Amino acid sequence: MTEPPARPTVDVVIPCYNYARFLRACVTSVLDQPGVDVRVLIIDDTSSDETPEVVAELTRDPRVEGRRHEVNQGHIATYNEGLLEWAKADYTVLLSADDLLAPGALARAAEVFEAHPNVGMVYGRVVNYTDHAELPSVVAAPAGRTVWSGVDWIEARCRTGQNVLSSPEAVVRTSVQQEVGGYRPDLPHAGDLEMWLRIAAVSDIGYVRGEPAAYYRVHQQSMMRTRFSSLFTDLEQRQAVFERFFAEHPGLPARLRSLADRSIAKDALWRAVRAYDRDKLDEVPVDELEAFARRVHPDVARLPEYRALRRRRLLGPKVCSRTQLFVGSHLVKRGAGVVGGQVRKWRGQ
Repeated sequence: MTEPPARPTVDVVIPCYNYARFLRACVTSVLDQPGVDVRVLIIDDTSSDETPEVVAELTRDPRVEGRRHEVNQGHIATYNEGLLEWAKADYTVLLSADDLLAPGALARAAEVFEAHPNVGMVYGRVVNYTDHAELPSVVAAPAGRTVWSGVDWIEARCRTGQNVLSSPEAVVRTSVQQEVGGYRPDLPHAGDLEMWLRIAAVSDIGYVRGEPAAYYRVHQQSMMRTRFSSLFTDLEQRQAVFERFFAEHPGLPARLRSLADRSIAKDALWRAVRAYDRDKLDEVPVDELEAFARRVHPDVARLPEYRALRRRRLLGPKVCSRTQLFVGSHLVKRGAGVVGGQVRKWRGQ
């Protein structure tokens, strides 16, 4: 009798720090995935809540394994432990303990990997929801898939200067993950963006349209709303990502680095423009934003956002906030992607 073909295997690494109340639902969203063989790898980074007890309960399922740190290691070391030292399956996911995989997400990603051996990462649509809300109803977009060459995907990121992934929706070929290495300790805010760029430098990138890939929980204790909420942290870390990435990949077209710098400068100026439109000069450091844009992109005077800012300086915030006469299409917030390099939520350190 012919043996059925082996199913794709996926290791889902779940770092957890004081998220015991979310952990059961997170793990269940993985174990219920059809069409793939999953292994859940929970790393408790010295939680002070009931995480050890919840992990002991969950590991009764043979597909779930757990570890606990004796000393808090922080999010970067914990991520890298799971991705580089523990994961062995065909594909790997790094899933925060307070997020959820959407039904069927792993099988849809595996289909892309199996059909395209050069693809190193597959992602899909992520749906945000709040701490106390039910999962939102979602209207599915037409199903389909897109595969970009790595260079084309990098260029698209340079054109916006922003990340387009929240992170739980990303599935990575394990061999590619281990080839490019782990998260950078010196880029705690934009580490995801830098990781995706490194993956795109050595592989193609796939995207699955239609049903969501993951649900991203937004709450007051998430890392993005605590340690990494600074305006300049976001801008400076994204600029540092591109600077480091292109320094380590000199074979890429030089125009891409210039394109990234231009995009980040435009973002800084756009924030300054909106401060005038909203009469928020007491809250937003407009002069510093303009100076940052000049440092990043020396030809800043040719940017439309710069000219818009000059007009607003002449008119003043009171007039601008009442009329907003000069808000053009180029100043509308671009896209619905992730602003900044949104790292996974974490409460360690």
